[in-house]
Amino acid sequence: MITIQNADKALKEYYLQAVSAQLNDGISPFYSAIEKNANSVYGKEVKLAVVRGACGNIMAGDEDGDLPDPHKNRYINITAPLKNIYGTIEISDKAIRASRDSAGAFVNLLNAEMEGLIASAKQNFQRMLYGDGTGFLADITDKKDISTYMLSPLKEYMLGMQVDCTTSEDTFSDQGVGVYIEKIDRNEGTAKFSALLLDNPKLGKVYVHGSRDKELTGLGAIFGNGDLYGNSREEEPYLVPYTADLGGTLTEEGICDAIDFLEENFNSKINMILCSFKTRKKIAALISDERRVVNTIDAATGTGAVTVNGIPVYADKYCPEDTIYLLNTEDFSLNQLCDWEWLEDEEGKILRQIPGKAAYTATLVKYAELICKKPCGQGKLFNLG
Repeated sequence: MITIQNADKALKEYYLQAVSAQLNDGISPFYSAIEKNANSVYGKEVKLAVVRGACGNIMAGDEDGDLPDPHKNRYINITAPLKNIYGTIEISDKAIRASRDSAGAFVNLLNAEMEGLIASAKQNFQRMLYGDGTGFLADITDKKDISTYMLSPLKEYMLGMQVDCTTSEDTFSDQGVGVYIEKIDRNEGTAKFSALLLDNPKLGKVYVHGSRDKELTGLGAIFGNGDLYGNSREEEPYLVPYTADLGGTLTEEGICDAIDFLEENFNSKINMILCSFKTRKKIAALISDERRVVNTIDAATGTGAVTVNGIPVYADKYCPEDTIYLLNTEDFSLNQLCDWEWLEDEEGKILRQIPGKAAYTATLVKYAELICKKPCGQGKLFNLG
């Protein structure tokens, strides 16, 4: 007979390992390429010291001359709080009772819930890798009616998401918190919300529900402005990535010039190029015009890739349209306190009844932060045309 205790045991002993493996596989080529470890996690924070610049301990001298003076390494301390990433499933009491005498039916029920959780977790984790840590999704640029608004950018993956919307004063409106995007109309550039009313929507923004300023420090933050990892960029040029305006003209030479600049000036060997699908097609067209091989297969990820100067170019739906990232993935790491784990109560139970509801919920949790140990060795090209 299927009981809550049996379900709890199945989630803990069987589903966790399978779900964890799936959540760490196939998120994106960028995620697959970066290191995952707990080496620099201390309590609730990531702390590490990285050497910046040459230390000056090497010199050429006379055979009987003085040895070089000792020099201390020049360090920069990186400190960042671990971000709390959660994923939940919900199973109604009615569904459990209906499958009480059928193990197969109960397994199907759990499988359906886990598949939904895995799909959602993968998508949001992939999105966070490119985000600025704020949970920002889009600007509200105009209002069509009481619940339909024009968003920029507007993406199909937003459909069904639970979001929070701000007013023109950058404060959350009571009507706009915890609402769902129910419909996307790409022809009109509009999104229909389950309930929303803003007095002046033109300056409002849309964020992932409950996630504002709580997400991973993604590429948007690493290439952004302001402080990074507890340090001022104005005082630490090491934390300032290289950026270049292509002036509306995308060329292979322009990409290669940036790659060469990063190696010549920062000893950074770029091994991955990230962009949108539209931009990858443009890059492929540049190479195809010269009648060279365009598509190759990356042995590490098994993913087809366009290459520039031997460096694979990967497309990602979360990469901004007018942006190319030039990365050395060896400088990135996902520092985590633990891999995905079930949240347990004092008695070690995973499934808990939702107060006031005839349903049970279970929560997966991961405490992690994305760290770039050498921001100055990464590049960003924009205004591609």
